[in-house]
Amino acid sequence: MPQNVLITGVAGFTGRYVADLMRQVGYAVSGLVHQNAAAGTTQEGTGVLYPCDLSDASGLIRVLEKAKPDYVVHLAGVAFAAHNDIEAFYKTNVVGTRNLLDALVQTKMPVQSVIVASSANIYGQTEKASLDEETPPAPTNDYGISKLASEHVARLYSDRLPIIVTRPFNYTGVGQAEQFLIPKIVSHVRRRVPVIELGNLDVARDFSDVRDIALAYQLLLECPQAIGQTVNLCSGRAYSLRDVLTLSAEISGFSIEVRVNPAFVRHGEAKLLVGSRTRCESLIGSLPLHPLADTLRWMLEA
Repeated sequence: MPQNVLITGVAGFTGRYVADLMRQVGYAVSGLVHQNAAAGTTQEGTGVLYPCDLSDASGLIRVLEKAKPDYVVHLAGVAFAAHNDIEAFYKTNVVGTRNLLDALVQTKMPVQSVIVASSANIYGQTEKASLDEETPPAPTNDYGISKLASEHVARLYSDRLPIIVTRPFNYTGVGQAEQFLIPKIVSHVRRRVPVIELGNLDVARDFSDVRDIALAYQLLLECPQAIGQTVNLCSGRAYSLRDVLTLSAEISGFSIEVRVNPAFVRHGEAKLLVGSRTRCESLIGSLPLHPLADTLRWMLEA
């Protein structure tokens, strides 16, 4: 019988790629969804769906008793740093994470590993050339604070559950919402919109391809040495928005006029975030990564 993996947020951008990969390599996939789906229904690409809010502690217990996961990937959460509902950051990212982990303990699920997805946003403003997992956290917005708090929640359960905390840096790919910067740029280029409004063009981020992130999740789940670790998921290279615009123009042959909108310049935004892959590679090996140009081409041609 195939082993079962339960993915929270399975219908989201990242969840769909993780679910698809896990199914390809032989797992039985089930997922937690927030949408109004019929319990126990099967959806193409995401496996058996269990509609349950992370705030529903008793509902989570019922889901776990049905799904009986061998592995859990906890991706559900408010993931957009500019989200306006501050309460949602803490209710979902912190309390929701605690509810899930507590349900795993209460049901005595014999899970082999549990991934809790945090964020590189917890590092905040820093001039450090490469951020490793020992870099002191200094989040500068509620999203980063909520993700750091979720890490502390995970530590409360680390003596009872085989938890792996991941800190993904920025990543993108086909299907990501246009509220995120690269999909917004790609959409404008695809539609040949002559002008785009952006924030600070010199902000530099470590961008990965969502397919590489999904693979990292799969390999970390299967790596006993990763249990108890906090692991960066990143490419190890930073690109500014100017770089992204230049690459998009080179691939598409279409250049956009950029207007800087002060409303899009975030207060306290880190100017540079680039991660160290050292710990991740020590656990799952050095894997070939998609260059940003390849990811952009994939998105532009999708």
